Amino acid sequence: MQSNVPHTDSLGLVDLVMSAGLMGKLVMLLLLGISIFCWAIIFAKYRTLKTAQAENGKFLGFFWQSKSMDEIFQRVDQFARSPVAAVFRSGMKELRKLPNSADPATASLEVENVARSLSRTANDEVALLEKHVTWLATTASAAPFIGLFGTVWGIMTSFQRIGASGAANLAVVAPGISEALIATAAGIGAAIPAAVFYNYFLNQIKRVALDIDGFNQDFLNIVRRSQILARGGAPREG
Repeated sequence: MQSNVPHTDSLGLVDLVMSAGLMGKLVMLLLLGISIFCWAIIFAKYRTLKTAQAENGKFLGFFWQSKSMDEIFQRVDQFARSPVAAVFRSGMKELRKLPNSADPATASLEVENVARSLSRTANDEVALLEKHVTWLATTASAAPFIGLFGTVWGIMTSFQRIGASGAANLAVVAPGISEALIATAAGIGAAIPAAVFYNYFLNQIKRVALDIDGFNQDFLNIVRRSQILARGGAPREG
C-alpha cells in the first residue's frame, strides 16, 4: 500500500535553509559569518606561529654561533618575524643607552633596566601572537547557544503551524523540526574547530613564550658576565 506521507528526504540542506523562517535564516547567516571569521583567524594564526617558530630557531642558531653582540645587533633585522629577535633588539637598545659603570650598585640597576625592557617587549610579542585567539574561545562557547536559539525558535514556529493546521502527524512536524535542528548543527559545526584550534594555538604560543623567557635569562646572564669582566673581576664558579 502506497504511503501518503510526502518524501521530505528529497529536500537538501540548502532547500531546508531557504525554507526556514526569517529568524532561522538570520541565525544561519550569523553562524556563517562567525565561522568564516574563525577560519580566517585559524589560517592566519597558524601561518604566523609557524613562521615565528621557524624564525626563532634561525635567530637562536645565529645568536649562539656569533662572536659578539654587536655583530648580532647589526644583522638582527634579518629576523624581522622572530619574537626572540625583537626581544634581543629591545634589550640591546636599552643596553646601549646605559653607561658602563664600575659601581656594582649602578651596574645592578642597569641590569634591572635591561630586564624590564626585555620583559616589556616579551609581553608585547606574546600579546601580538594572542591577538584574535580569544575570538576562537568566544565562538567555541557561544556558537552552540546561538544554534540552540535558532532550534528553539524553529520548534516554536513548528508548533504554531501544528496549532494552525490542527494536524500533528509526522508529515507535518518533520520538515519544521529538520529546519530547526540545522541551526544546532551549524552552531556545533562552528564551535568544534574553534575550540580545537584555540587549544592548539594556546599550546604553540606557550612554547614561543618559553623560548622568549629562556632567551631573556641567557641574555641577562651574558650582560652580568660582561659587567663583571669590565670591572676587572671574574665570575664566581658554581
